[in-house]
Amino acid sequence: MILEAFKYMVLGMTIVFLFLYLMVIVLEWQHKLLLKYFPEAFEDKKEPPVTTKRKKLKRVAAMAAAIHHAKKS
Repeated sequence: MILEAFKYMVLGMTIVFLFLYLMVIVLEWQHKLLLKYFPEAFEDKKEPPVTTKRKKLKRVAAMAAAIHHAKKS
């Protein structure tokens, strides 16, 4: 009975491994296909916004106020 359970375990793990391996291959193929036919969709058209020190401090102050309010109520 233990041997049969071991066989089913190995069979199940093999099927899951093969499925995941096949999924990785298909996703890589899909990525290459999309890059080939739609390269503009993956380009960085704009640079990330620059956050100044003042904006960062405002964000920290807002977080601190929210935490203080949550603890108080």
